[in-house]
Amino acid sequence: MYDMAESQMTLYDYVQPFGGTLDENNRWVKLAKEIDWQEMERHYAGNFGRSGNQALPLRMAFGSLVIRQALELSDRQTVQMIRENPYLQYFIGMTSFSHTTPFVAHSMVGFRQRIPQEQVDKAVKLFKRISRQCEREQ
Repeated sequence: MYDMAESQMTLYDYVQPFGGTLDENNRWVKLAKEIDWQEMERHYAGNFGRSGNQALPLRMAFGSLVIRQALELSDRQTVQMIRENPYLQYFIGMTSFSHTTPFVAHSMVGFRQRIPQEQVDKAVKLFKRISRQCEREQ
């Protein structure tokens, strides 16, 4: 079973601990703006039936695969980095910072089965371009 997201989350919808805000010039924030999450979600939802356990959102699944590949991490390292980093939590669609992991490392195996590697590769290529632009701007 899969419930589609009602709308695209913006940077201003994300609740930071202690009332802080995220930097809109951060590379993960910029990448999140470039991805058509709703279009991807329509395709992702087709992987699921109308009954069964609730699936994790596309943004969480796809975003974690992008993080893993872009930062050259293992599944366990990816989950740990997400747990520690508010920008990564925003990128995967969490609405506020949490010190707990949103999923276990083994979940990423299922993500890879449902999300085409070509889509991940394309997002990682875009991430690298954005990262280079951010470096030049500093």
